[in-house]
Amino acid sequence: MAGRRIDRCELASFAALRTVAPPLDALVGRTVVEVRRRGKYVCVGCDTLWLVLHLARGGWVRWYDKVPARAARPGRGPLALRVGLDDGSGFDVTEMGTEKRLALWVVGSPDEIGAVAGLGIDPLGPEFTVDRLATLMHDTSATLKTALTTQSLIAGVGNAYSDEALHRAELSPYKKTNRLDAGEVARLHDALVGVLSEAVARSSDLEPSELKGDKKRALRVHGRTGEACPACGDTIREVSFATRSLQYCPTCQTGGRPLAGRRLSRLLK
Repeated sequence: MAGRRIDRCELASFAALRTVAPPLDALVGRTVVEVRRRGKYVCVGCDTLWLVLHLARGGWVRWYDKVPARAARPGRGPLALRVGLDDGSGFDVTEMGTEKRLALWVVGSPDEIGAVAGLGIDPLGPEFTVDRLATLMHDTSATLKTALTTQSLIAGVGNAYSDEALHRAELSPYKKTNRLDAGEVARLHDALVGVLSEAVARSSDLEPSELKGDKKRALRVHGRTGEACPACGDTIREVSFATRSLQYCPTCQTGGRPLAGRRLSRLLK
């Protein structure tokens, strides 16, 4: 995208746009200077303005070598934004499902968005060392699952890849961060970097239509409740919360003990 001029910028979901000034059409005619990721935010730099996207759980960016000619129209479909570039390429931003948490901003700097300015360290950046992770964990009093999905601590890990990293590191999701020893911190660091690096490498070789299926195939425990753990053969378990869940292997991660959750608590009543 860098070096291409934006010729079209059409909003199809008014609820997704979180800013009023500058207007969205102020991007038209501007040249894309850079595209960067900040945690789970995609930041598109266009001269002195930025288009910032947060895809939430159901959001996708679909790239076209030839963007559809028809204009984006507000409606009930998944389309939120259509962007066309001067060479005919472009992309759609879509969101499936009913939560509708996808968000778009037009700002002078990504740091004008409070959630972006408050992001923690990037786990794929050079500053994310074993010592830095040890400091973050020991200065926090939370479960590992909570800490890894707290964006102000570590940006961009999310629900699925936190499950995968904890399984690879052989650590319980409920273990307290400030009780990790040096060996456990090192294992967690290697697992986080490995899981996320592999995900980035896979996605760079795939077409957009292949990404969702490839992610599911690559996950070893997340979303695989009731299946056999690929490492030990034990049954993968689930802990349910109000709006999400986590998956883990008892043998690999908790010494064979099931973790308490809403679903297990109901069964034991």
